[in-house]
Amino acid sequence: MPELVFPLDSTKKFTDQKIVGHNRWHPDIPAAVHVKPGDSFRVHCREWFDGAIHNDDSADDIRDAPLSTVHVLSGPFAVEGAQPGDLLIVDILDVGPIPQEDSGPLAGQGWGYTGIFAKENGGSFLVDQFPDAYKVIWDFSGGTATSRHVPGVSFTGITHPGLMGTAPSAALLSKWNAREGTLIATDPDRVPPLALPPLPQDAVLGALTGEAFTRAAAEAARTAPPRENGGNQDIKNFTKGTRVFYPVFVDGANLSMGDLHFSQGDGEITFCGAIEMGGFIDLRVDLIKGGMDAYGVSENAIFMPGNVEPQYSQWLAFSGTSVTLDGEQR
Repeated sequence: MPELVFPLDSTKKFTDQKIVGHNRWHPDIPAAVHVKPGDSFRVHCREWFDGAIHNDDSADDIRDAPLSTVHVLSGPFAVEGAQPGDLLIVDILDVGPIPQEDSGPLAGQGWGYTGIFAKENGGSFLVDQFPDAYKVIWDFSGGTATSRHVPGVSFTGITHPGLMGTAPSAALLSKWNAREGTLIATDPDRVPPLALPPLPQDAVLGALTGEAFTRAAAEAARTAPPRENGGNQDIKNFTKGTRVFYPVFVDGANLSMGDLHFSQGDGEITFCGAIEMGGFIDLRVDLIKGGMDAYGVSENAIFMPGNVEPQYSQWLAFSGTSVTLDGEQR
């Protein structure tokens, strides 16, 4: 097993850990751990709501989910020698639920969940069809999940991190805030919102304190969308065996990750549409010096997805028609 460099104690909140991660993007968040090119290491990741969602039969916790707190990310990991303009190579060696903890109050301790956010708390892309909160609990047995809320279904997972990325530069962060602010202004009351502006409330910025924390919290980017640094891309085949090439925007690259999924479809149209969990991820990192210019990568990560996927021999297929729920032909 690779060396565990970012441990999490399941009995403690994310902010009470020996090493505290973050839930916003900002170039000034200090590196929590330093690694070298060629290193392999293990990282613990907390479920994205830090235990706010419970293993019970009520969807009240989904309805009241604290969206200002997400995503809790492990990191940043500074890679020795990484400089702006380099490409950071990240190999996913393994990923899974919380090891040796098959029961407990945290998602990842033998269970996970799927949810639909209520219209009153952010909604989803199907908010008009599903305005209320829903929750399904899944129990893990090896690579299979079953649910008391969806009886008769046995689901084989494609386990992956929903979110991974490098830190933005100050210039890139400013670019994000400007363009997303312009987008929000086009329809500020939309549900779900078109974008999320910086929000100091509940910001977690690693080891930053005092005036540096206050300044960074006021401009730090939320982690909900994918961006040029990678981020919340929710790619279901981002599994064991994946290789990613991330652009480097700050010294050290400052890689972070989290939002582990037992499995997920193509995207998360309910915004909580994966089987969410905490767990571990084993990584190996390396560098291509000057790789952004050498390979014409001015922005956005390049993925070589893993080939871990269930083998199915039986399928259910459904056809659709171009008719709205109101009966209008389009």
